[in-house]
Amino acid sequence: MLIAGFPAGAWGTNCYVVAPAAGEECVIVDPGHLAAQGVEDMLAKHRLKPVAVILSHGHLDHVASVIPVCGAHGVPAWIHPGDRDMLTDPAKGLGRAVGQQLLGDLTVGEPDDLRELTDGARLSLAGLEFEVSHAPGHTKGSVTYRLPEAADIPSVLFSGDLLFAGSVGRTDLPGGSTAELYESLARVCLPLDDSTVVLSGHGPQTTIGRERAANPYLAEAARGAGAADAAPRRGL
Repeated sequence: MLIAGFPAGAWGTNCYVVAPAAGEECVIVDPGHLAAQGVEDMLAKHRLKPVAVILSHGHLDHVASVIPVCGAHGVPAWIHPGDRDMLTDPAKGLGRAVGQQLLGDLTVGEPDDLRELTDGARLSLAGLEFEVSHAPGHTKGSVTYRLPEAADIPSVLFSGDLLFAGSVGRTDLPGGSTAELYESLARVCLPLDDSTVVLSGHGPQTTIGRERAANPYLAEAARGAGAADAAPRRGL
């Protein structure tokens, strides 16, 4: 399997391309702020043909390049309905004052072919199968995408802004909920095998085992906690 990524834009949001191998079809994960050129560079480097864009949630730093990327390749994008309205009105997920400052001259809206996700869905794309889990807390429509273990390749979790190396997503923006975040961590992350590779929306990759041992927020989720404030760490 080929997974390549790069941090894009003002918030260093991780954008990924995923394919069975170089020279094959691929899926693009979270083409965010100023990600379009980086996506094109990675496609050319690995000789990839995109078939879809999948979005972990609707915040601007994860979706700002969805229109140019989808438009350039004529591919659909997938998002949970809980965050769909952020594509046309990003300030809904940021607060009006913050949102208007950040939007500037960015073009916002939906790509021509936008499809909605449901919890438990399985997306068969580019010869790969992505398992979708609704994971609210950072936003109402946050989701994770998991590639199951295959042969000698461990499972891979694209966690968006649910789980980071050593931290979790912030819950202080509109649609955020600390209680829901802890419930999502417990339901989505804790049952996974320790070898599962976590590729998050910001920062370095990690594993479920490493986070189970050292991430204080995942430890709180394991204890059934939900009252402590989730800490804003990276991005929006």
